Amino acid sequence: MSSSNRFQSFDLLATLVAVVHRSGEVIFANAQLEDALGSSRRTLVGAPFANFLNDATSFIAALNGAGDHTFAALRYDDSLKRPGALGQDPFPVHVIVTLSDVADEMIVELLPLEQQAKQDREDRLHAQAQANKELIRNLAHEIKNPLGGIRGAAQLLEMEIQSKELHEYTQVIIHESDRLQTLVDRLLAPHRKPHVVSEVNIHEVCERVRSVILAEFPQGLKIKRQYDISIPEFRGDREQLIQAVLNIVHNACYALVDRIDDGDAEIILHTRVARQVTFGKQRYKLALELHVIDNGPGIPDAIKERIFYPLVSGREGGSGLGLTLAQTFVSQHNGLIECESVPGRTDFKILIPLP
Repeated sequence: MSSSNRFQSFDLLATLVAVVHRSGEVIFANAQLEDALGSSRRTLVGAPFANFLNDATSFIAALNGAGDHTFAALRYDDSLKRPGALGQDPFPVHVIVTLSDVADEMIVELLPLEQQAKQDREDRLHAQAQANKELIRNLAHEIKNPLGGIRGAAQLLEMEIQSKELHEYTQVIIHESDRLQTLVDRLLAPHRKPHVVSEVNIHEVCERVRSVILAEFPQGLKIKRQYDISIPEFRGDREQLIQAVLNIVHNACYALVDRIDDGDAEIILHTRVARQVTFGKQRYKLALELHVIDNGPGIPDAIKERIFYPLVSGREGGSGLGLTLAQTFVSQHNGLIECESVPGRTDFKILIPLP
């Protein structure tokens, strides 16, 4: 079997991959690496791969370390030269060198550092979502048990005392206990309700959210639709997805309150199909991208990295649960929510795998 046939599956990857001999000569380069270098596979085969990296010494050391079984894999940062792409500067990459299952063959994977940062961010979001889930469940149960006792004790106390003024104090205890109980119920809701799976049309979800929001904000707000009608239906929990999108759009509306008063507030619901994407440490041929974009002031820098944490809110009186619950609902569809925000434009992107 020729090397091109043996390694053809590498052409399906979005990352840059080369298979090199232990001595450093290129045996195979995938299509993405060809494009990045601006050179054909035929030209690359047989060339010393170190010639395409700024730090040839580190690459040779990595080959030797992996080849001698000193390390299972070696990683370091470097820059990729692009001799065949005229006028193109080298670009930074994260280099991963691993030993192949064939003698004297090494696999070199190059991740653009921007892509590596994105993957690290996604990993962090996924780990954060799991931590939030455990934290919420444990905290809610710890609050729920004594809360019932506090409320019951206040009711019994109210029955015993005669003073109207003291009755007001017991009513404060009861009302605040009820408020906390409502908060706890909201925290536990995603983990209590069964996952009701059916065929979901994402545009029906968007239209439901749009009608609810425009009923609440009939003046000063425009919600634009940029839909890709070719997006197929997928299996999911329609009500959970409506709630997730509604929470995000509601947050946008609260951020837009000044612009709504001025009459120039705008939210865009934009859908598209993403192809060959990786998130949540898995690669998908197709994925839904739903963007909720607003022209508000942006997310404050102080909370930008914590917006999906429970009880973190950027507005006075906010519960800080909307985005946490949205992330929970989307993660139950094997999806992810990302956010990019600058003054004048905040973009929440929901990613969900498609069949």
